[in-house]
Amino acid sequence: MPNDSATGNLAPQRADLKIPRHLAVTMDGNGRWAKARGKARTEGHRAGIGALRKLVELSISYGIDYLTVFSFSSENWTRPREEIDFIFGLMRRFIASDLERLIANNVRIRVIGERSGLDRQILKLIDKAEADTQANTGLTLLVAFNYGGKPELVQAVQKLAEQAASGELSPADIDESTIQSALYAPDVPDPDLVLRTSGEHRFSNFLLWQSAYSELVFIDDYWPDFDEPAFVRVLEDFTRRERRFGAVEARDL
Repeated sequence: MPNDSATGNLAPQRADLKIPRHLAVTMDGNGRWAKARGKARTEGHRAGIGALRKLVELSISYGIDYLTVFSFSSENWTRPREEIDFIFGLMRRFIASDLERLIANNVRIRVIGERSGLDRQILKLIDKAEADTQANTGLTLLVAFNYGGKPELVQAVQKLAEQAASGELSPADIDESTIQSALYAPDVPDPDLVLRTSGEHRFSNFLLWQSAYSELVFIDDYWPDFDEPAFVRVLEDFTRRERRFGAVEARDL
């Protein structure tokens, strides 16, 4: 991962590309990448960490402000225990080995998702990563860990219901901004672009509220194969889009 003096080693941002302020990514296809190569699924997750490092580098180089990555969903608990343990181990090693480089590159880390029931060691690492990078002002890296879009909305509704029951909030005053304020990261702008790799075309419970007007891009590359040419193709696709937010196209007026 480059520091400020080394970012010139990456391709500079192309002036003809529209850069999303917030990019959200479902990093899908680790297991199928491994299977296609006759490897264990765990090797796919290991290779996926390398692709994540590259994505962070590219996000810094191309000027993205917020990057959210879907690392472990609330539904992933149904996977084999050995695979879950391996993924958790990878996360521990990623934070431990990359934290200093992220700090050096002015990256702020935030973790969104349900924390109750998580391993104490994982929680300590999450707290340390967030505390040590809190003052950083460059790329904000949001890691969706033990995350689900529906559970996030359920918790938000419960929080607002408690406030209404205690008299702190009138039900008549609940609007979109009130719901937004009860989400995991209410201050983060909605993603401009949501990307999913591996050829799947679905949300899979990722940022359901926040992605209401996001541009969606689906590519066939498995996540471990994601590289700069693929990244640029995604940005080129995004650049061709006209974001209307429910309005008509300018040429239709």
